[in-house]
Amino acid sequence: MFWFLLIAMVVVVAAVTLAVVGGGDTEVLPEVAPEQLVDPLPATRPVGRADVEALRLPVTARGYRMADVDDVLGRLGAELAERDARIAELEAELAETARRGGEEER
Repeated sequence: MFWFLLIAMVVVVAAVTLAVVGGGDTEVLPEVAPEQLVDPLPATRPVGRADVEALRLPVTARGYRMADVDDVLGRLGAELAERDARIAELEAELAETARRGGEEER
């Protein structure tokens, strides 16, 4: 039993050593270019639900790329602010129309 454990331990240490050293002159993993945001949100039209659902942010070793996330969140925030302003404008026009219609009935 002792010899079996000793041989198993030697095999494991040898395997780990070869894995760490790499066993040759070539790199274990080749260098790759960092992922980029492939299909950003459309710049020529308002962002729709399908655009947000189709959006896939590139992943890095420690999570998502902050610049890409900041760009997407900034764009979505601007779109929401623009839509909120337009909704408020239309609601004000509707209230004004309703007020005028109420005055005309009198």
